[in-house]
Amino acid sequence: MRLRGGLGFAAALAGAALTAGGVVPLAVSAPAAAPAAQLAAAASQLPDFGNPNGHAAVPAAGGAVSTSHPNHVIGTGTPAGCTSAAVVKAVAEGGVITFNCGPAPVTITLTATAKVRNTSHQIVLDGGGLVTLSGGGARRILYMNTCDPKQRITTSDCFNQRWPQLTVQNITFTGGNSKARQTNGNFGGPSGGGAIFDLGGQLKVVNSRFTGNRCFATGPDLGGAAIRALAQWRNRPVYITSDTFRGGRCSNGGALSSIGVSWVVLNSVMTGNKAIGFGANPARAGTPGGGSGGAIYTDGDKYSVKVEGTVITGNHAREGGGAIFFVSDNNTGTLTIGSSTLHNNPSAGFGTPGFPGIFFHSSGHPKVTSSTIN
Repeated sequence: MRLRGGLGFAAALAGAALTAGGVVPLAVSAPAAAPAAQLAAAASQLPDFGNPNGHAAVPAAGGAVSTSHPNHVIGTGTPAGCTSAAVVKAVAEGGVITFNCGPAPVTITLTATAKVRNTSHQIVLDGGGLVTLSGGGARRILYMNTCDPKQRITTSDCFNQRWPQLTVQNITFTGGNSKARQTNGNFGGPSGGGAIFDLGGQLKVVNSRFTGNRCFATGPDLGGAAIRALAQWRNRPVYITSDTFRGGRCSNGGALSSIGVSWVVLNSVMTGNKAIGFGANPARAGTPGGGSGGAIYTDGDKYSVKVEGTVITGNHAREGGGAIFFVSDNNTGTLTIGSSTLHNNPSAGFGTPGFPGIFFHSSGHPKVTSSTIN
């Protein structure tokens, strides 16, 4: 194994190729005038938010935020008022944001990325279980970056600041696409995050779905078809609580990706996601690099990943870590898996013996309790 200095990524090892699991499409909209019976049938076909059989305890820090007193309500009871412009404007203004788009599921296709201004303290985006935000396969959906001067740099240390706090809950993200290998100049570097990119502040995702999101297909220093997280305040973890990730495609991290960030993944489901880059990290000669972490890709020094009450199945990595790729460059990081199932997550390149679907580089081994990994 080779580790690259600075950010540090594991390189290719020998391994056996296996086949990937399938992707289940998600229907996210229904006609506003459909009969109640049809609406009920459509709603019943939607996947659950996360793993209904997961029983991991959720701390207050990982739970949903109250929206009883919203600052912005998008829509006036029909889909007509639920527009891309309304979403972009509300996110820029910050505060608690809810939707009133009528009783049927509705999809809002964004014509511009919704961007958080760093002058906001709290942004809560709550879809009420009915709203889907789509990038239309053309753009990232939601963006927060405390080191982006276009969104106002508000502290002397933009990589370690408490605000903004961004929570998304009860909402679906689909068709997000961060297409560029590098989209953030010198304040985020080669990125990713087809649905959500977050550098700085704090991020939490609760009771939400991510389907069919994309980011750049090759490269060693980007990832996260659904979510890319960097530089969280005081290394507070990103909470992923009762969420579903399906059909994501990215060079690394078909669902989640980070550098130097801790995660707590509770009662969630990740299925049919793929890391599609090739050449590993750093890139082998003659290759563009990437291909690790079919569902989760993490790298850094002293950080932790906790997965509990979660199902990770049918994901695939072209290189290493069909389910989870975990590298702690200084061997201080910890990976903990409890009361979870990791099944059929092939790694076509390399893995850690005894832990199918996982590539782990740190001291010791992953800490696994009451879980099935096969």
